[in-house]
Amino acid sequence: MITVLKGGQVFSPEHLGNKDILLIHDSIGGITYPGEIKFSGIQIQELDASKNIIIPGFVDSHVHILGGGGEGGPTTRAPEIRIEDIIASGVTSLIGCLGTDGITRHMSSLLAKARALEMEGITTYIFSGSYEIPVNTLTGSIRSDLIIVDKVIGAGEIAISDHRSSQPTFAEFAHLAAECRVGGMLGDKAGILHCHLGEGPRKLELILKLIEETEIPPTQVIPTHCNRNRALLEEAIRFMHKGGYIDLTADPNPETQPGGHESIAAAVRLCQEKQASLKQVTISSDSNGSMPVFDSQGKLIGLTIATQKSLLTNFQYLRQNNILSMEDTIRLFSTNPATCYRLDALGEIKTGKQADILLLDKDYNLAGVFAKGKMMMWEGKVLAQGTFSS
Repeated sequence: MITVLKGGQVFSPEHLGNKDILLIHDSIGGITYPGEIKFSGIQIQELDASKNIIIPGFVDSHVHILGGGGEGGPTTRAPEIRIEDIIASGVTSLIGCLGTDGITRHMSSLLAKARALEMEGITTYIFSGSYEIPVNTLTGSIRSDLIIVDKVIGAGEIAISDHRSSQPTFAEFAHLAAECRVGGMLGDKAGILHCHLGEGPRKLELILKLIEETEIPPTQVIPTHCNRNRALLEEAIRFMHKGGYIDLTADPNPETQPGGHESIAAAVRLCQEKQASLKQVTISSDSNGSMPVFDSQGKLIGLTIATQKSLLTNFQYLRQNNILSMEDTIRLFSTNPATCYRLDALGEIKTGKQADILLLDKDYNLAGVFAKGKMMMWEGKVLAQGTFSS
């Protein structure tokens, strides 16, 4: 299929002005001034995008595609994610992971779900492992998973500073980081060690010790949930000053945050205040993972489920309130995760890149989605449909 999106205001993330974009199969074939793309003798689809803002599709680097949760027993297991919900959130690429439950949720099931979502139209990768060390793998080690299994791009989400973690020693943690490092090099992948941060007082202690006492570079480890509270965020920013990337979790309400969480807007402002580069920040949804609330004794007292729509909601909030420029906002949701996970075809609107494109209206509502060049939403209506959707 050859498609031309005509006359939209394009952000690559850099502002390119009003352009026509040529989509050839799954790639961007060209970006030109309006009216310059001409064909004869072949069938093409021309779509008027002159009233739209066009940006790269979101890259969500932390998604419980099988569902997460279970901290309150089997009835609290969250459901699997659906392709319709992914597209309605503006996500065209994601990284799937396991969470607390590495027993009733399996790596083989995670891989199968990732492949299913890919067949339904988006781009998917996965982390090997769950909360605990030693990690659950597909081939017997994280190093061999990274080398042999195409979709594995790292280990995660490994829990630290959390009462639900396996309480790993520094030696265990450093060994896993080294396996990610070498496996990534041999497999030509990022080999990221993706770490869940809990409420524990040790915060980033293991990560900071790793980069101080070993030769492993700070870019090999990405901690997530760094906006869980102010003290954790401040330590995460210190990690950024040492060269590391951090991941923030987008809560459903961008203004009011539960349990002391720092909003995305507040976290961004603090990074700017502390002169930490926003190019080292990614934002993920934690979608379909549980959001448990524990009392001071560790007893579960509340539970909700994260949603991928929080990405779109927070993107809209940052723009509608002029907290960041369009270019910087796009980088947080699209370009930065593609860069730090070495997903070179993603995160930008450029000739030769994968045709993952969002069309927004003037109020930043989602009007259209193309994933790998295929129309998945148009005029606000989701066209993508899962195999068993009614």
